[in-house]
Amino acid sequence: MPKYFSFKVAGYYLYFTSKCIIEAFHVYASDSKLTEESSAKFFVKDNGDTVIQNRGILTDRELRKIQEFIKEKYIQMYEKWCEYSHESFYIGK
Repeated sequence: MPKYFSFKVAGYYLYFTSKCIIEAFHVYASDSKLTEESSAKFFVKDNGDTVIQNRGILTDRELRKIQEFIKEKYIQMYEKWCEYSHESFYIGK
């Protein structure tokens, strides 16, 4: 599972799975086990704003910190995403 960064943000790794690259650009936040079932999932828009699809086990404070981090680093994260996927930013339903 490719990680966006080697360090944790608010206690969680930020990553994506190779099987999910058919979806719009998104970020999972998980502990060291990197399991989707307890992970939060954020879809990322072209301005860095996020839509939480699943909060997993994260608290409101942790979600907010990760959203702020994604907003600051979303271009860098998107470049990593593009190494694996041709899908673009989330545009909603």
